[in-house]
Amino acid sequence: MSRPGTATPALALVLLAVTVAGVGAQGAALEDPDYYGQEIWSQEPYYTRPEPEPETFSPPLPAGPGEEWEPRLQEPRAPKRATKPKKAPKRGKSAPEPPPPGCPPLGLETLKITDFQLHASTVKRYGLGAHRGRLNIQAGINENDFYDGAWCAGRNDLQQWIEVDARRLTRFTGVITQGRNSLWLSDWVTSYKVMVSNDSHTWVTVKNGSGDMIFEGNSEKEIPVLNELPVPMVARYIRINPRSWFDNGSICMRMEILGCPLPDPNNYYHRRNEMTTTDDLDFKHHNYKEMRQLMKVVNEMCPNITRIYNIGKSHQGLKLYAVEISDHPGEHEVGEPEFHYIAGAHGNEVLGRELLLLLVQFLCQEYLARNARIVHLVEETRIHILPSLNPDGYEKAYEGGSELGGWSLGRWTHDGIDINNNFPDLNTLLWEAEDQQNGPRKVPNHYIAIPEWFLSENATVAAETRAVIAWMEKIPFVLGGNLQGGELVVAYPYDLVRSPWKTQEHTPTPDDHVFRWLAYSYASTHRLMTDARRRVCHTEEFQKEEGTVNGASWHTVAGSLNDFSYLHTNCFELSIYVGCDKYPHESQLPEEWENNRESLIVFMEQVHRGIKGLVRDSHGKGIPNAIISVEGVNHDIRTANDGDYWRLLNPGEYAVTAKAEGFTASTKNCMVGYDMGATRCDFTLSKTNMARIREIMEKFGKQPVSLPARRLKLRGRKRRQRG
Repeated sequence: MSRPGTATPALALVLLAVTVAGVGAQGAALEDPDYYGQEIWSQEPYYTRPEPEPETFSPPLPAGPGEEWEPRLQEPRAPKRATKPKKAPKRGKSAPEPPPPGCPPLGLETLKITDFQLHASTVKRYGLGAHRGRLNIQAGINENDFYDGAWCAGRNDLQQWIEVDARRLTRFTGVITQGRNSLWLSDWVTSYKVMVSNDSHTWVTVKNGSGDMIFEGNSEKEIPVLNELPVPMVARYIRINPRSWFDNGSICMRMEILGCPLPDPNNYYHRRNEMTTTDDLDFKHHNYKEMRQLMKVVNEMCPNITRIYNIGKSHQGLKLYAVEISDHPGEHEVGEPEFHYIAGAHGNEVLGRELLLLLVQFLCQEYLARNARIVHLVEETRIHILPSLNPDGYEKAYEGGSELGGWSLGRWTHDGIDINNNFPDLNTLLWEAEDQQNGPRKVPNHYIAIPEWFLSENATVAAETRAVIAWMEKIPFVLGGNLQGGELVVAYPYDLVRSPWKTQEHTPTPDDHVFRWLAYSYASTHRLMTDARRRVCHTEEFQKEEGTVNGASWHTVAGSLNDFSYLHTNCFELSIYVGCDKYPHESQLPEEWENNRESLIVFMEQVHRGIKGLVRDSHGKGIPNAIISVEGVNHDIRTANDGDYWRLLNPGEYAVTAKAEGFTASTKNCMVGYDMGATRCDFTLSKTNMARIREIMEKFGKQPVSLPARRLKLRGRKRRQRG
């Protein structure tokens, strides 16, 4: 992305130095007095830690006639016991992420390792081929021939293997394994050997003293188990040879390899796939304390455009911090739209959290560097960024680490609630009302009230969910995106199917065309989402819909944030799945930032599409809660407290009506163009005759006469007179 103006290196160095080293805070205090007392955990990069000298593997000489070649390697050091996931630290003791032993993952889970680099001795069927032997890969609902949850050997014997071609010399340091992802079957490998090769023909087994080393594998199918090699091995290929497996199961496994590719400037393939970034940002995983410290640093660097506040607390009492970015932080400017990003509803989906922390830094730096595009965005939009909606869950995932957390550790809140599905189901209320249109009450199409049972203290509602609802009711958001992980797609509402007997059904909103455009604006500017050549993350091929999907046609979800936001507020909300790997190693963060940076900015800019304006009375005073209706679209919005409104629309000409209680409705044609920037469409409403009479009567201490009530009163008098 070409950006006029870049932040000075000194500015970036200040940010990095203060964040990593935990330099004492100076400048304006945050709202919370305990903020300055936060301690910073320093994490030493993996490449700065002392390591044993790697075991160098050289191609063997050909064996002579009748002579069997036996590899001669240096005596390896005493092996360490197979590493199992560590117990979580006690509450109150925050621990840094356990670092991988020496090297980061090669990229089986992130798909950096292609299907062509994975090979196996035999396979049970195509859907259980070597290309499915990736850590945390998920099986399809039916576990069919194409998308199953592991590599499974065609036979259960000791000659089976799965191997990875790193395509260049690599210092291998460890192996992580899982069993098969399956609802119905129990398959995993309980022990295995590791072998390396330079040519895929001659293999050397990792030794334990004089004998082959047997690594302890899995004891169940989902919890990842890490084994470090006793001595790093340098080779191109690495092979896993199962030696035992679950008694009632088969040879099936998912895996990740830890390794550091060695420099090879002549390797074209490697150069072609290198990803670098010119942005000087803090590319690391931040625990809760580090996240707050980073927010404080950004606030001190850009005090005129940032404000830090919290929207509530988690179940464990951690504050849900948000960063506001605006040229007038702390206040709603009439006519300026409000936008939000949310991440971390699932605490283990960490990539979205880190992308938002990077975005906060980036906006600050580029604003100071007077990047015209960013300056315009900040001065014309009030941006709210909430990086961690479920900090309790994140702390659990953080303790496990990027590779050993598995697919679900930290997903839910501390009290076991999935925030993403914890909002009131307003869809059913709407659809039941629409099905009973001949009934006494009018069908609402917006601002549907939250049911009373949901508001009770005994309802199963997370503290985090209640905080978000209060936040969205307080601020007139126009557009929002909640960042999630584990897939690469943008999902738009509705998320709940209308037919109760179906699990998948295309269920569009009245604003389907607008939602499709909003989803495409993110997906089309992402580096990979719309790439027809990319491999699917797990089972779904979203490229056929240009990296977007209607949520209900994917999988039905009742009580989603997207549906609630659309039916209860003015905000158009979408779910943005930013990566196949929920918790990528921090060495992958620069590449993921490059993948998503332009999309994050473009999506924010879409808040300025459609129409906007003021609804005022004849005295020029804004009318709050006035209803804005668009002909042909069965979904209305309402004005904010100052009478201003924003209505997202695609290019075209629309008949728009503004109406409010006590006022005569007004209709006008509003044109939306293709250029960025909402069309101004103001309304002035006159009070109805009855409203004027009521005002006059109230002014003189009287009430207007109610004619029906007067008739009843007269009839009563006549009856009494007759009697």
